[in-house]
Amino acid sequence: MNTRSTLGRHRLTALLGVALVAAALVGAVFLIGQQSLDSASAAPQLSADSLTDADGVIREEDAVSVFDEVPAVTNLDPALLAAVRTAASAAELDGVRMQVNSGWRSAAYQQVLRQDAVVEYGSEEEAARWVAPPENSEHVSGDAVDLGPLPAQDWLARRGAEFGLCQIYANERWHFELRPAAVANGCPLMYDDPTADPRTQG
Repeated sequence: MNTRSTLGRHRLTALLGVALVAAALVGAVFLIGQQSLDSASAAPQLSADSLTDADGVIREEDAVSVFDEVPAVTNLDPALLAAVRTAASAAELDGVRMQVNSGWRSAAYQQVLRQDAVVEYGSEEEAARWVAPPENSEHVSGDAVDLGPLPAQDWLARRGAEFGLCQIYANERWHFELRPAAVANGCPLMYDDPTADPRTQG
């Protein structure tokens, strides 16, 4: 009787040991898989050093004319670019110079700007008020342009609708997009910031 009971306890202990080892292995595999998924879904960290003019980078504010032949300008949507150039010519007649501070951007450039915004503003949520992710950015699609300097922004606030150019976000006086209906109807109401814009929501 003693031998059988001892053997039974050894078997039970062995089975429990095997079950615990199996559970530990399954848990480890799950954790490793979860970490892989997390790192795969996290955007890769890119370096601004790897960006060039071909990514739409403009290195100096108020240095690029709307008429310059650089990727940040020439890769804009053709209708937007035509409206900006027509507006710039009209503004020039009023003694106002219009420059492109940022136009078309590669997805890599947009990702670097987003990373920088997270660092600057302290969270993804706050960064989203200023910089859209690449997959939802109107700059990456060539449908948005940041114009300056301040006198040009003021001029566009008064007269941009004549050319279909509208400020889209109340917190970004420099960000303009083409709204052809604005020529007849005026610009639509602005969003407070990009987080209120349905297009920027994934």
